[in-house]
This record gives sequence, structure tokens and C-alpha cells, in this order.
Amino acid sequence: MSRSVDDVKNWMNMFRWIVKLIRDDFSIDEAKLVRTAALETEIGLSLEQVEQVLEVIGDSFVIKFPEDTLDEILKLEELCMLASWMKGLYKRPEFVSDGFESRCRMANPAMAA
Repeated sequence: MSRSVDDVKNWMNMFRWIVKLIRDDFSIDEAKLVRTAALETEIGLSLEQVEQVLEVIGDSFVIKFPEDTLDEILKLEELCMLASWMKGLYKRPEFVSDGFESRCRMANPAMAA
């Protein structure tokens, strides 16, 4: 399920990449795909679809999301920031707790310190 990520150089590119993924794979109107939109309630993705989005992001960017990721992220912007941070394109997001950071780093030994 890996996709080209050649154009993703910063968190804004990552956001656009994720918007295209959700728009194209799940036929979600792009008008709903704003930064502050909640993945399930406002965008309308099911839990299974959010898991599929995480899987495609993980495969494409060669990152692994910890099992409890969906307990930590709610909004599209949070997903983007988390993926960008895990890929080394963004600073640690404020919503990432120390415990969750540890789980991210354990799942991704190549993450920058």
C-alpha cells in the first residue's frame, strides 16, 4: 500500500499528502478536510478507515504507529503533526505525552533524538 512520498519535505507537504489520501481513497469531500476536523466525527471516517489511513502512512513513510495511537490523536492536524514528527519533518507536537513519545521511539528506533 506504499505511495510516493518524494514531494513530502515538511509538515505542510505531509498535511496535503494525507488530505489527498483521505479524499481519494475514501471519497471524502475535500471541504471537510480542514486542519481542525475530527477524523471520525467531522470527517466521517470509521475507526477501520482511520486505521487504514495509519497503515498507508506507515507503509509509505516507513514509520510504525504504536497500538494506542488512536487514543492520542483526534484531529487531522494531530495526525499530520504526529506523522511529520515521527518522520523527522517537525518538532515534537505538544499533545504527545512523554509515555506516548517513548512508545513511538520504541516502535521506530531510527527516529531522531
